Formats: sequence, C-alpha cells, structure tokens
Amino acid sequence: MSIFNRSGNKNKIKKRLTRWKKTAIVAKSQYKLPIVRFLSIAMVAVLVVGGGFMGISSFIPEERSINLSETPAMAAVDSVRDKAASESVTTAKTEQPSQNQDNSNNAASKSGDINPSGMTVDAKSAVLMDADSGTILFSQNGDDPLPPASVTKVMTMLLAMEAIDQGRVSCSDMITISERAASMGGSQMYMEPGEQHSLEELMEGISMVSANDACVAVAEYLSGSVEIFVENMNARARELGMENTHFVNTNGLPVADHYTSAHDIAIMSSELIKHKKTHEWFTNWQDTLTVGLPGKQKEFGLTNTNRLIKQYSGANGIKTGFTQEAGYCLSGSATRDDMTLIAVVLGCPSSKIRFAEAAKLLDYGFATYETVKLAEKGEPHGLVEIQKGQPNYINAVAGSDISILVKKGEKDSVTFEVEQDNKIKAPIKKGAKLGEIVAYQNKKEIGRYPLIAEESSKEATLVDLYQRITKSMINTEKE
Repeated sequence: MSIFNRSGNKNKIKKRLTRWKKTAIVAKSQYKLPIVRFLSIAMVAVLVVGGGFMGISSFIPEERSINLSETPAMAAVDSVRDKAASESVTTAKTEQPSQNQDNSNNAASKSGDINPSGMTVDAKSAVLMDADSGTILFSQNGDDPLPPASVTKVMTMLLAMEAIDQGRVSCSDMITISERAASMGGSQMYMEPGEQHSLEELMEGISMVSANDACVAVAEYLSGSVEIFVENMNARARELGMENTHFVNTNGLPVADHYTSAHDIAIMSSELIKHKKTHEWFTNWQDTLTVGLPGKQKEFGLTNTNRLIKQYSGANGIKTGFTQEAGYCLSGSATRDDMTLIAVVLGCPSSKIRFAEAAKLLDYGFATYETVKLAEKGEPHGLVEIQKGQPNYINAVAGSDISILVKKGEKDSVTFEVEQDNKIKAPIKKGAKLGEIVAYQNKKEIGRYPLIAEESSKEATLVDLYQRITKSMINTEKE
C-alpha cells in the first residue's frame, strides 16, 4: 500500500519552481539585446515601406519651404533681385540650357524688323541684342542669310572654348601647324609648317588679328580635320537655334553656300562671351608673338582689328570681318553696369561706317534699357527636403545668371517668387531641377527659371535612417 507523502511532494514542487525561475532569468538576459535590435530594425523597415504614414518627415521639424514667396524682408535684404521688368527673358539657357534661345525672342525676330525708335542703320543687316536675356532690341533684316566673312570665327572660338571647359583640351596644349593651315591666305600669323604654338597663342591670334591659319590649326587639333570641325560648327549652330546659318569653312574666306544672319551671329556671340577668358583677348589692343621655325623665328605684332575697344566706353569684343562679297562686318559688345549688349552689323560700305553704326546701336540700347539680376549662378534659394536621401536637405540654387531686361524707369513693376518641388525622393544628382524662380510683371507671370540641386543626395541606408530617427527623438525630448 502506497502512502501519500505530502511534505515530500511540496519540496519537489518548490525545487522545480526555483529551477524554472532561474531559467527564465537567464533567458531574459540572454535574448534581451537581440530582441531590442529586432524591434529597432522592424521599426525602420516599417518607415521605409510605409513612407507617408510613418515617414521620416513625421519625425523632422517642419522647417522646409515648399513655396517661398517674396516677402518685405527678402526685398530689404536683396533689393536688386526683387525687381525687373517688361520685355523680359532670362539669361539663360540654363545648364542644358545654356544652349537654347528663348522661343519668344525667336518669334519676335522672325515676325519682321524690330525698330521702336525709327532708327536707320547703314548696313544690309543689323541686330541689337541684350546678351543676358537674349532679347532682340532692334532688328533690320536681322534674319537675312548673308556672308559673314571673319565673323564666322565666333563659332570657331566657341567650339574651342567649350572644349577647354569640358577638359578635352587645355590652353597650354602645343599644336603643330600643318601644311594646310600654313597655306591659308588673307589675315594670318604667317606661321610655317611644323612650328608649334600653344592653343592660347592661336586663340589670341584669331581674336586680335583674325588669323585664318590659326583657325585651321585649331580645327585640326580639336576634330582631326577641318571637315569634321565644320560639321561640328553646324551641329552647334542647330543646338543654339541658329536657323539661318550654314558654315562651309572655319574662317569665313569666300566660298559658296557659306552664310549666317545678324540674329544668328548675336546668338553665338552671346554664348562666346560667357567664357571669361575670351575677354582678355578681345580687350587686348596690342601684343607680340614669336613665329617661325627654330633658327628662323621673329616677333610678330598683334594689333586688334576691333576699334570699338579703343573708341567706345565699355567695349569688350567681339569680332570684325571683311571680304568684297560680305562688305564690312562686326559683332561688337559693350558692358555698362550690369547690362551687356551685342550689336551686329553686316554689309556696311566701309570700316568707319561699321564701327559708327555699331556704336549707334549700343548708344540706343544703353539709353533706353537697363537690366537687373534676379539671381547669380550658384546663388541658393532655399533648402529642399529629399525624402529618404542622404543628405536629406540640399540647397536649390540658380543654375545660371538670371536677368530681366526692362525699359528705364520700369523696374518696380516686376516681382518674383520661389517655387520648390515637393515629394522629391532620393537619389538626386547634382544639377537636377528642384524648383523655379517665377518672375511677374504687374502681377502677370513673365518667366520661369530653373533652380537646381547644389549637390547630390544618395539613397539613405537603414543605418542612416535609424540614426536620423534616434537623433530626432533625442532632440524632441530635450525640447
């Protein structure tokens, strides 16, 4: 017969309870850290997937600005930028931009002559353009295709300067003069086959004395042959919207089917003078270079063919030209205060007349108009939140100088505001569009100009997001 031992059973139960309790304590300490880690990762995963409901922005103080309008405070800080006015267009041609002319300007010039003053110009064709905005202020037969003589070299120089900016070549590169280059007639540096010159020396020769031999040497160096270079000239003309242009050579020597218009010359001239290095050559009145093969070298004097540099206040370019067929031609530029104007005259009866007529056009422009910069290239216009980006806030900056042309006395009719895109998700590349500067005249919209990313923003990792949330929570607790 079995006898029930109550006290013995109690002891057994007590020992089992003690053992289970110890096991639970060990398990708690052993798995605490992994459980915490698991919960943290799970929370971040929910944020990444959930987006808006539990998005990162839920933990970030609302300091962003989706739509920043001009305020009195802004106007007080930057009184120059919050004004501008009629007949406006922006400078640029933003980054892709920098290459396309404003459609409204093209339409205006194509509709016929533009001559609000009743002025006459002693030239077959003439145009006055505001360099920053591309606005045509005067046009007399401005779209007529005509032989441009050496003004052709504006495009030759433009392709060279763009190659330098792209890092494909350098001003210090040494170029060997070919038989073909040395054989060029007309204006030249009288270089011998086989001698070498730096790209900068050749560009100076083109700028100052309109050297045909230097044009061919530069073309061969940049493209391998003159023919390929000319193809590139025509391709660039199309990109710029030069619809009445066809190049056959690099220097403008007389040849069939080689033509352009005063309007198209103004377009490529405005692109060229954006390259500040050219200003050194255009404004240099006299200089000397050493030409010739070793043992036969001599000093060659350079005297600028553009008399405007000496005769006109603020003149800073650009290119003269002459052949019997083309007559006397000039693309001239001048800058006063913040405004740069380009005057183009083609087919003038004499050299003296071309400079006088160009000066007359410039005088009219400076007397009638003024320009105000709304923004300078790289100038910040607010922070933009990049969702799930690292960094998650970047500056929206002006991609280029933005200018508004106005008639004198009409500045105050123009205002502007900044619009930023919202819900921008990473990744974002430097230069990507983030918003716009919107300009108004008398409360009517007159233009929109892109704001771009100052830097790139990559996709944030889980670690980045976790650290961001933790930091935000800590800051919130401190508050």
